[in-house]
Amino acid sequence: MRHEGLSNPIAVYPKPPFKKQSQPWPGLAGGMDPRPDHGEASYKGSGRLAGRKALITGGDSGMGRAAAIAFAREGADVAINYFPTEEPDAQEVIAYIKAEGRVGLAIPGDLTSEAFCRDLVDRAVKGLGGLDIVVSNAARQQARESILDVSSDDFDATMKTNIYAPFWIIKAALPHLKSGACIIGTTSEQAYDPSPELYDYAQTKAATMNYVKSLAKQLGPKGIRVNAVAPGPIWTPLQVSGGAPMEKLEKFGGQTPLGRPGQPAELASIYVQLAAADASYTTGQVYGASGGAGQP
Repeated sequence: MRHEGLSNPIAVYPKPPFKKQSQPWPGLAGGMDPRPDHGEASYKGSGRLAGRKALITGGDSGMGRAAAIAFAREGADVAINYFPTEEPDAQEVIAYIKAEGRVGLAIPGDLTSEAFCRDLVDRAVKGLGGLDIVVSNAARQQARESILDVSSDDFDATMKTNIYAPFWIIKAALPHLKSGACIIGTTSEQAYDPSPELYDYAQTKAATMNYVKSLAKQLGPKGIRVNAVAPGPIWTPLQVSGGAPMEKLEKFGGQTPLGRPGQPAELASIYVQLAAADASYTTGQVYGASGGAGQP
């Protein structure tokens, strides 16, 4: 959706109630109704990331897809990681990247494997000819009414996807990152206002916010910036593949002052800003986008 001039943020995108719908985890954006907007038709680049080389996890859909499209239109070459079952969404993203004349690499795999995370970085560096933007965005979110319903396997999968994977990826990427490079995490409003049904997921988002601030202090002297984006309710496959109870899904985003969920396209410019060289004094920060609710 394209917005010229002034537009009412309440009315530019769909509002609840939404249709009942569910997909097997991790879900596909192409199967959602309404289909999310990732900026496919609206994002315009202006060369802010010309010559940059980015790796984005979860780059097939949601905020990762929006960032991948925006980065390419800003002049960056982009490698995306995604779960193998998300191939249809991923190939759409690669087509958008290549349409901008940029290198687009599709690297499917399971982030709960340390060996794969190391291989992911190695393949991205070789395929792009270097690396200077790392966006750790992929996440697992499964709603459970009670802590008693969260199995050890569930808990382990969430922790490995959301916390271990960024740890492994950043460790593997760091030797390749030079002064001026940046790392961007995706946290959530769940970090500071957790929902009762997201016991394990919310913990990982609080940890993400914390590691971003810690790592920013550690890597600042090296000239490497570390920041995060904290979305509120955003219309992505996370929600329809077990991330939200059906009754919450139907009303999703309706509780915000804007009365609707956000679309991934509405966060693309935040990722671009955090990656761009003119944000050179921005590190250890968390940029929120939650429709008027929550913090920061």
